[in-house]
Amino acid sequence: MARPNEEVEALLQEYADLISITGGDAFKARAYEKAARAVGGYHEDVSRLDPKALREIPHVGRSIADKVEEYLRTGHVAAVDELRARIPAGVREMTAIPGLGPRRAMMLFRERGISSVEELVEAVTAGRLRDLRGFGEKTEENILHGVAVMRQAGGRVLLNVAMDLAEEVVAELSAVTGCARCAYAGSLRRYRETIGDIDVLSAADDPGPLMDAFVNLSYVDEVIARGDKKTSVRTTKGLQVDLRVVPMGAWGAALQYFTGSKAHNIRLREMAVRAGLKLSEYGLFDVETGDLVVSETEEEVYERLGLPWIPPPLREDRGEVEAALRGELPDLIEEGDLRGDLHTHTDLTDGVSSLDEMVAAAARLGHSYYAVTDHAPNLFMQRMSDDKMLAQREAVRALDGRHHRMRLLHGTELNIDPDGGVDWPPEFLDGFDLCVASVHSHFNQGSAEMTRRLVRACENPHVTIIGHPTGRLLGRRPAVDVDLDELFRACARTGTALEINSFPDRLDLSDENILRARRHGVRFAVDSDAHSVVHLPHLRFGVGTARRGWLTADEVINTWPLRRLRSFLRKGR
Repeated sequence: MARPNEEVEALLQEYADLISITGGDAFKARAYEKAARAVGGYHEDVSRLDPKALREIPHVGRSIADKVEEYLRTGHVAAVDELRARIPAGVREMTAIPGLGPRRAMMLFRERGISSVEELVEAVTAGRLRDLRGFGEKTEENILHGVAVMRQAGGRVLLNVAMDLAEEVVAELSAVTGCARCAYAGSLRRYRETIGDIDVLSAADDPGPLMDAFVNLSYVDEVIARGDKKTSVRTTKGLQVDLRVVPMGAWGAALQYFTGSKAHNIRLREMAVRAGLKLSEYGLFDVETGDLVVSETEEEVYERLGLPWIPPPLREDRGEVEAALRGELPDLIEEGDLRGDLHTHTDLTDGVSSLDEMVAAAARLGHSYYAVTDHAPNLFMQRMSDDKMLAQREAVRALDGRHHRMRLLHGTELNIDPDGGVDWPPEFLDGFDLCVASVHSHFNQGSAEMTRRLVRACENPHVTIIGHPTGRLLGRRPAVDVDLDELFRACARTGTALEINSFPDRLDLSDENILRARRHGVRFAVDSDAHSVVHLPHLRFGVGTARRGWLTADEVINTWPLRRLRSFLRKGR
């Protein structure tokens, strides 16, 4: 379930957006945005903090703390409700369209009376916005694309939200007397980047106690349907969870069947038919005799079909069956293969946790090395300076090796300018152990410009990793328009790694693009982009995405020993 911190973060961010929409004080809106990020990344549960402790959270003053306390006590904030009442719900929905934003949404409402996404699409299609300043043909294309992105994400949640809930359900059901096995299945087990419904599978002789426990979970809001084999509920956060209970003897077949994907399962059923067998969630059966052949484990099901066990992230009918038949399935990267994290932030820029806190938390995760990569000065809101960065470098050097002998690298996240340049001259960049370079502005450049921009960044001898390469934010911002194959060729040619950003709303590169990039011989870095100690474990989601992209450990540079990694980071300099 979502932590109270995340609920409060969403509320404060909404209030910041409402202030912007209604033409309120921009400084006040920015203050609430900062407080939202700080609360979301805070390591303690805010619901357990008193007002004084709330004010100790960075960027949370008395007024914001009072609103947090009001929400935790009543479930509402009067100031937020008041602003919500001033804006039609449809306009608030419009603010979520990638590329539109609060101010433009409100302008369209005031000047054209547009108060819903449907009305906006109709106005764009009819060309009724072109006389408005800033609403040319390119803007219209971006709006329609943004609407499509938002609708595609509708009803689906980010991977971490689904995972948190699924793991809590599995933990509670596993403790029920008579439960022999319990696990999540479906697209979540395959690590899809967004999840619709959550599938949970249990094994028991008597499903009754499990079904009783399931419908009585504290976060169940509605029982959609209940039966002996399947029960569906909706949680207080609107997520549907389906529980299926099977006999222990059918566990393997059921787990394979309900993990999917549909296309993968069709391929297996076709193979079964050709072998005179029938495959279902109950097992693999002989067609002529009806006898059960195998069903207890997934490995047995795959083996009887002439295949090795195929890891769930590969089960998308993207060549995994053919590779399995040839004995060429990759030895996929595991989370335990990672030796370190190469993209993280502290409270020196937009992070929440201090350098000491981030380093200590990373060491507790067992990392052998860890990079601190705060933002460079061209991201003006971060107010970085040469002196601040040099002072941080001294602090990093002083901490090197002090926590479980974990080695520290001092880096930065550079901003890729519209022309492909980056912050700081070469002589200053020489002092960093590594430089991540990312696009943080001008997302709407045309394909040729964006491609030149990213390729030029790759050709910079100090840029070692391209951060969140397509710039997408799931459900909120589409990927930039870039010739990916040209970018991938440039990365391979220049020895620049592509990041797999593990933040759940990014997961960038996506699995499909990883598959394309690896064909060019590109190297990758699975990074957390953590802005708080609570973000560091997000690496599991990046690894899941890497596995969906068929990556082995050797293709990911932060699985390498430090000496080999340092050699790669020098890029021949």
